[in-house]
Amino acid sequence: MSLKSVLTYGAAFALAAVMAPAAPGTALADEGMWTFDNFPTAKVKETYGVTLDKAWMDKVQAAAVRLSGCSASVVSPDGLVLTNAHCVIACAQDLSTPQTDYVNDGFLTKARTEEKTCPGQTAEILLSITDVTRDINAATKGLSGADFVKAQNVKSAELEKAGCGDDKTIRCQVISFYQGGEYKLYKYRRYTDVRLVFYPEYKAGFFGGDPDNFNFPRYNLDSGFLRLYENGQPVKTPQHLKFATTAPKENELVLVAGNPGSTSRLLTVSQLETLRDVTIPTQQLMRSELRGRLIQFGAESEANKKITVDTLTSLENGFKVFYGQQLALQDPRVMEAKRAEEAALKAGMSAEDKALYGDPWADLAAVQVTAKDLYLPYYFLDSSLNSSSLFSYARTLVRAAKERAKPSAERLPEFADTRLPLVEKRLLDKSNIIPAHERIFLEFRLLKAREYLTTDNAITKLMLGKESPEGLSKRLIEGTKLGDPAVRKALWDGGLAAIQASDDPMIQYALRIDDQALALRKEYEAKVSGPTRIAAEKVAKIRFKAYGNSTYPDATFSLRLSYGKVTGWTYRGQTVPAFTQFAGLYDRATGNDPYELSPKFAAAKGKIDPKIVYNFSSTNDIIGGNSGSPVINAKAEVVGAAFDGNIHSLGGAYYYDGAISRTVTVASTAILEALDKVYDQKALVKELTGK
Repeated sequence: MSLKSVLTYGAAFALAAVMAPAAPGTALADEGMWTFDNFPTAKVKETYGVTLDKAWMDKVQAAAVRLSGCSASVVSPDGLVLTNAHCVIACAQDLSTPQTDYVNDGFLTKARTEEKTCPGQTAEILLSITDVTRDINAATKGLSGADFVKAQNVKSAELEKAGCGDDKTIRCQVISFYQGGEYKLYKYRRYTDVRLVFYPEYKAGFFGGDPDNFNFPRYNLDSGFLRLYENGQPVKTPQHLKFATTAPKENELVLVAGNPGSTSRLLTVSQLETLRDVTIPTQQLMRSELRGRLIQFGAESEANKKITVDTLTSLENGFKVFYGQQLALQDPRVMEAKRAEEAALKAGMSAEDKALYGDPWADLAAVQVTAKDLYLPYYFLDSSLNSSSLFSYARTLVRAAKERAKPSAERLPEFADTRLPLVEKRLLDKSNIIPAHERIFLEFRLLKAREYLTTDNAITKLMLGKESPEGLSKRLIEGTKLGDPAVRKALWDGGLAAIQASDDPMIQYALRIDDQALALRKEYEAKVSGPTRIAAEKVAKIRFKAYGNSTYPDATFSLRLSYGKVTGWTYRGQTVPAFTQFAGLYDRATGNDPYELSPKFAAAKGKIDPKIVYNFSSTNDIIGGNSGSPVINAKAEVVGAAFDGNIHSLGGAYYYDGAISRTVTVASTAILEALDKVYDQKALVKELTGK
């Protein structure tokens, strides 16, 4: 599955955790994606009898890695990084050629000279956390709407600049926690030369396919290795985590250090209703149709099938995720529990609180009317979701050219000085652009805009002019030269003059629609984003007064630590064990997709120890973005890499149910066994174990 995009699950299952009315703001046992500066060490000691001191926390923080959309960990003194196979499949795709299919055949190296740079990939390691709440609050005091958003963005950019200066090896990021209750400046060490070391073939890394996704037992080698480089040499990383050679035991404490992407556990009922009634249903309809188009495209030839492997896998994963979320939001018990929590917070407000904050829940409910009205226009004209890479390049070039001419504080936040290096890298790195694949996405987006907004809508007319979605997408994709990194670099270096003088049809198209897109973005910020941030901060302050930091903030793709134990679960009278072994892989194989063994695993059957633990489940609380997160024991050893959740964890976007919600991990024992017996990666095994 693709935890990197969305492990924000939802399903209508037992809600014991969320239904606890006695303390709705207090995290239950094993619940929480905790920040490193507010981890409940006392609770862990009370529950598991394990003391995690500052030295332990510092060691794990120094080895935890944030990738583009995923998590990882440093596991050797020479910059070796463990993550999931599905986190590096895009790199394998980009590095493939007509003669080499790394996605389906795997990427193996015998020497470090064979390691290849992953286009667009970065790796970041957190150095420090600084509270900047007072600075942000002072900058936005008394402001509203778009002025509030702008002031917040400007102050964040100033703080990031002050924290990092012009050092391109450092990244500073101001992150909002507790819906604006706190703001922290996170300072990262950034690596931009990240090379692929090992990727298993698709049939090994995603054995079981979509039917097994979000299920257990699992038999997946969903693991991959990268290496950090600087100045052409592997980075020395004395602060790394030891790779465990034995599997964890039943009920053993394990911790997950990673970057969960996004949860909605602190959203109000009215905000959840917008997700339930508008956002998720609309996106699900489009995902379903786009999935069919990709399947049809892949069925036309073997070459097409290879092209769609990554995108189709990610799309199917997203469909399943949001299907589960929709089920959760449609369950009356979920919404009743959220209403009960809101009622408890309101009841606890003093007269002074009411005078100071008013009724922010009502304010947020009022915003939802406008949010629903603007959702589709904003999505089709300004968002980049489900868009072609070539169009995304064009939009980035056009907007960057406009924004870079302004002082950093006056730009759109994504183009501030501190964020430009990452924008530039992702824009200019070489990637494997397939025009036929690109056309599917652009044509689909244009078709849906006409369908959802109607032909007579001003935005539809702007996007299409007199052309059809099919004709326009064909003209733009076939005519653009933006697939060439050298062309993109020339336009980036040439600035606005080069952009305006360009005869590239995709650039001209992006220019044509950009002013209106930016105007719509400004309207959305004034009427939705700004009022939402203001009201959400008020709710956050009310929650803080009631619960303080005894609970954890929603996920924000920033470093978190969750704790739990290795265990299975019982549901409707059926008990699911915590472990699978290699023997189960061969028993499950049918010879037919998606249960067909890869040739390498089929050939290694007599070599592999069938009793070695392959995958295991635990009670850790994780979400999308945690893909590749190290699962660590009390000795700070990596016992595996988290890659999935079970079907019951699909409510994780909105609540945590410790009785049946589980994280699914590929064990370090399985990784070592496969590297040795299946792939003959002796040097890699020695680097991981020292033997």
